Amino acid sequence: MDNNFDICVIGGGIQGTGIAQAAALSGLSVALVEKSDWGAGTSSKSSKLIHGGLRYLESFQFGLVRESLSERRTLLKIAGDIVKPNWFYLPVYKNNLHKPWQLRIGLILYRILAGRNNLGGYKSVPRSQWKHLQGLNTADLLAVFAYQDAQTDDQQLTRRVAHSARDHGASLLCPATVVSAEKTARGYSLELDLKGEKKTIYCRYLVNAAGPWINPVATTITPTPPLLDVDLVEGTHVEFSQQLSDRCFYLEAQQDHRAVFVMPYKGGTLLGTTEKIYTGDPDRVEPGTEEIDYLLAVLRHHFPHFNHKPVKAWAGLRVLPATDNSPFRRSREVQYAQSENYLAVYGGKLTGYRATAEVAIKKIIKSLGLEKRRKITDTAKVKI
Repeated sequence: MDNNFDICVIGGGIQGTGIAQAAALSGLSVALVEKSDWGAGTSSKSSKLIHGGLRYLESFQFGLVRESLSERRTLLKIAGDIVKPNWFYLPVYKNNLHKPWQLRIGLILYRILAGRNNLGGYKSVPRSQWKHLQGLNTADLLAVFAYQDAQTDDQQLTRRVAHSARDHGASLLCPATVVSAEKTARGYSLELDLKGEKKTIYCRYLVNAAGPWINPVATTITPTPPLLDVDLVEGTHVEFSQQLSDRCFYLEAQQDHRAVFVMPYKGGTLLGTTEKIYTGDPDRVEPGTEEIDYLLAVLRHHFPHFNHKPVKAWAGLRVLPATDNSPFRRSREVQYAQSENYLAVYGGKLTGYRATAEVAIKKIIKSLGLEKRRKITDTAKVKI
């Protein structure tokens, strides 16, 4: 392997692998560095959804929703064997924060933002069919809507994107830890630890896409690049071996009106997620009893008959802007910190990884003074 690259990307989650793939497809030489495994962190601990983010309409994030819905269409095309559409049922109760007419307007807007040929619209489920909704609690139930989004295996998708980057010329370094990085006259030099073996590589441009580890990684760089003030937000999920339904349910938590999803997953059921500020070591995040109990209470309130015990619980970390707002109300827009020959990518959604990569590549190409590349990741198949 050559030690000199146009770009070095730190972080093997969906954002880092997506940037490496886009760079390789653009004809740039790329090294992708990951300390443990592809998608081992946040990118394997999401809700497994490829969606526009219906709830983001409430906070007027229309641009994010439109972009995500566009990306949903593309991912159904280029990774259709692991990105699958499904129906999501949305029950509306008397004590819900939003009334049926508000949800109807939101679903109409969601469909408009999706554009043509991008899954179906929405429908209202007649009262006569409520008894067929897997034992859904119908006490004080005012309406039930159904709309389409998609599901995927997040880690498998991340691995496929990494392999696509490799197939188009990227060098994959995993497991490899960044010991230090230093600014040079031509870019950066990186000292790596590959299973105890030291290796130095050089790049013209350095991308930090380390997810929850993004600021700790930045502090290993000399001089220290710009840092953004962010919070790590823990999201817990619970798994059951029994399947509640082959469809998904979008529930409003009775405790605090948050969105909670109940979805089919690997022959069983996946329940999530929570949002809690996390201040510990990102390598040691674990689901808390309080978060698990919260999710189980939501599930059993809506499906009283589903009294199975969970078989597994796990937690991941989102990177969100540090504000006074609750995590649920914070923007999901990607943030960038840039300096000479350096770009840090903060946050990002699984659904929008390609769009994030395209923005990053434009910034990199402009910084390096290269000719503009055409957008090509929208036709590159993500396959085994």
